[in-house]
Amino acid sequence: MRSSGPNLLAVFAFAIVAALSLNQCGFAQAAAPRKSGGSLKSGNADLILIHGIIYTGEGFDRDKPQTLEAIAVGGGKVIAVGTSAEIARLAGSKTTVRDLKGTGTVVFPGFNDAHTHLGSAGQTKLNVDLRGVSSLGEMLEKVQGYAAKAAPGHWLTGGNWDHTLWPDKKLPTRQDLDKVTGGHPAYLSRIDEHIAVANTAALKAAGVSGKTAPPQGGAIDLDGNGEPTGILRESAKALVLGVIPPPSNEDRRRGAELVMADALTHGVTSVQDFSDWQDFLVYEEMEKEGKLHLRISEWLPFKAPLPELIKMRAHHDENDPMLHTGFLKGFMDGSLGSRTAAMKEPYSDDPGNTGLAQYTQEQLNKMAVERAKADFQLGFHAIGDKANAMALEALSYAKQAGQGQNPFCRPAGQAPQPMDEKIACAPQHYRGRDRIEHAQVVDRGEIVNFRREGVIASMQPSHMLTDMNWAEARLGPQRAEYSYAWKKFLNAGVPLAFGTDYPVEPITPFRGLYAAVTRKNEAGTKEYYPENKITRGQALYAYTQGSAYAEFAEKRKGKLEPGYEADFILVDRDLYTVEAPKILTTVVRETWVGGELAAKGK
Repeated sequence: MRSSGPNLLAVFAFAIVAALSLNQCGFAQAAAPRKSGGSLKSGNADLILIHGIIYTGEGFDRDKPQTLEAIAVGGGKVIAVGTSAEIARLAGSKTTVRDLKGTGTVVFPGFNDAHTHLGSAGQTKLNVDLRGVSSLGEMLEKVQGYAAKAAPGHWLTGGNWDHTLWPDKKLPTRQDLDKVTGGHPAYLSRIDEHIAVANTAALKAAGVSGKTAPPQGGAIDLDGNGEPTGILRESAKALVLGVIPPPSNEDRRRGAELVMADALTHGVTSVQDFSDWQDFLVYEEMEKEGKLHLRISEWLPFKAPLPELIKMRAHHDENDPMLHTGFLKGFMDGSLGSRTAAMKEPYSDDPGNTGLAQYTQEQLNKMAVERAKADFQLGFHAIGDKANAMALEALSYAKQAGQGQNPFCRPAGQAPQPMDEKIACAPQHYRGRDRIEHAQVVDRGEIVNFRREGVIASMQPSHMLTDMNWAEARLGPQRAEYSYAWKKFLNAGVPLAFGTDYPVEPITPFRGLYAAVTRKNEAGTKEYYPENKITRGQALYAYTQGSAYAEFAEKRKGKLEPGYEADFILVDRDLYTVEAPKILTTVVRETWVGGELAAKGK
């Protein structure tokens, strides 16, 4: 259904194609106030900021985009932007006017995290959180502390452990947990949530033994005696997950409140999320109460039966700007850290292991076609090069079966642009703008196929900060050159959408910005394939307008322009001019969503 060779015309035309596909059209002009429809009248503004440094998002593809002095907000939208004198005239008796001169505050559009898991993040905060533990001993000490406080029979869940941080880098076992869990069943996920360790009580509750056959795409690790070690990989996790009592509605609500506050205080105003349907119902409950202050596009499970997916999509207004369902997310493989990412060739540090693909190509193609015909946007988790190739083939079938057009083609009626005639366009009858989540290891030919198939690369730069200590050992230098390859994607004209994969990584976007522009660890002592650095503007674009484009919201989010949602942040430094290491310690002083103060920092 698609060619695997490089599209040389698309590569050679990078300078033109990238600008068109990313819609980065130059600097904002401040000569006259830009306004929403109708005439500008005083008194319409709820809030006016003057004498500031305000990045509207126009020209984020430039090294030094022009900034504006003032912005007026009313009715949840940006009303006008321009000079302080011009915008100040819009103030009325009920308008709050704030002078930013001398405050050291800089205004940016709010960040849109294109990949989160709020539900699991919330439950981890309420249960066993092992993020950052530096040894097995420290992990067990923390687990023992939770077990001592837990009610009899309570399951110990949570996780976030990362054995690659430990001196011996050995995986924990059920026997390790048995020593400290005091009879409580325990199931603790690795930080990437692609493998987990369960203790003996948990395995017994699930009926898992050495004779249990793992489901397709999963594995149960066995010891020398043929008994489970406690490590469950990919789909095998469901064997135990299926017997864990689900969190109560009250616990889901408590967790949601904690993680939403976490996002807002770090300058994130929108998220694109994959949580349980029960979590979505909690978010819906919060919205009805007027207590939802974070915009959420909730993904639905690709593997769910199609009639169920259609029913879930119809449950809530798709045009609700605060909360709605989004694309269908499917899992192609696992993760590099767990060596479950599906690779074309074995891992360099684990000969014979090529990871765990979650579907056959035939299964995947069939399901993708069915869902595309039902007008669903598709998105696939794909880490390894084999997983990315499988996802691209399935999306090619889906696009052609759905009679969809490449979304990078010019709209009907628009004047032809250079290279348009090289891309076949057909009437669009399905949602399109399909995505691949992570795209961590993609070979050269497949990067060009992202462009050819009209697929967005939804990536998480902060993953590189965690993985760079061992990624090259897993992949070898040839594959590593095409890992976390943000610049190579942009060079091929592929749009980027940035996120964090929270709680796999902290939700702060500033780690991602730092990683994207430096390719260095947080200490600045190690660099990972620096040719894949991108500019600050490109990184900010991917985290705002790129993410908005990925969820069909580029006409209302991602910029501070008239008519756009008034989602913005006030930070303590200029992210364009500050020294790169200082990006990491950026402080968000205020976060505004829909023209209302949603979080206040220092």
